[in-house]
Amino acid sequence: MKTPSIIILALVFTISAFSQKDKKKKDREAIKSMCGCYEVTFNFAETFNYSTDSLYKPSETKVDKGLEWAELIADEEDKISIQHLLQVGSPAEPYIVKHWRQDWLFENTDLYSYNADNSWTFKKLPADNVKGQWTQKVFQVDDSPRYEGSSSWVHVDGKSYWENSADAPLPRREYTTRSDYNLTARGNRHEITSYGWLHDQDNTKVIREAGKPDVMLAKEKGYNTYVKVDDSKCAAAAAWWKENTEKWTIVRSKWDAVYGRNKDLSLEEKVDNKVLYKYLFDEEYDQEDEIEEVIESFVKK
Repeated sequence: MKTPSIIILALVFTISAFSQKDKKKKDREAIKSMCGCYEVTFNFAETFNYSTDSLYKPSETKVDKGLEWAELIADEEDKISIQHLLQVGSPAEPYIVKHWRQDWLFENTDLYSYNADNSWTFKKLPADNVKGQWTQKVFQVDDSPRYEGSSSWVHVDGKSYWENSADAPLPRREYTTRSDYNLTARGNRHEITSYGWLHDQDNTKVIREAGKPDVMLAKEKGYNTYVKVDDSKCAAAAAWWKENTEKWTIVRSKWDAVYGRNKDLSLEEKVDNKVLYKYLFDEEYDQEDEIEEVIESFVKK
């Protein structure tokens, strides 16, 4: 006969297992709710600067709006992948821009941490450190790496959110105009809201040099709202993705092979004076061998 203590332990374990399963289900629902058609407002403002240069000029406040289609491209038990597409221009003849991608991996231990100068350090995390957590991996428009971080989704008081801090390259709006810092320490909060979802950011502009302590140049606030609208408004973006999904499947597959090497990664800024996304956005690059070759040419040996 089982003793009462063993019965109680078995009962606690069973309840805990059901609780973990229910929690993961809520996590997956929250992540997948970021899919669909959204009217997006991107807000960025430099809030504080710590420069010792009396001529320092803060970045201008940026407010941009547009339609964004978030397509669910992978829906597995431990992996959810969402491709974002911007739909801009005239509603009658919209122009589609392949935007960022976010992959969500459950209890993932393999992480690429950005380390400035277009290089990432591969890290193997202890399994105990990521128990119950989801890694968000964010990729550039050409599916090259951007930033990654692991945290738990929180569901409390009617709210669902995920928070994390991760080092990242400069955003496009900055690296084309700024050269006085080389890393963004991103504070990211993804919160599911009544209108859709919110990407709330508290970022730090950092100067990182080998062998020296990081220098904080300025602080920045990002507040991006994704307001859900009828999917029909993003029909052009959805159709574009359907037409181009085969090519970008090849691109992702090649990058997966690169990431699968599980070692530090450094990328060229340009090859033959041309950045990677300009090669891949060219419709002439549509064959598997061509795509694999051009991506590999950007990987430093």
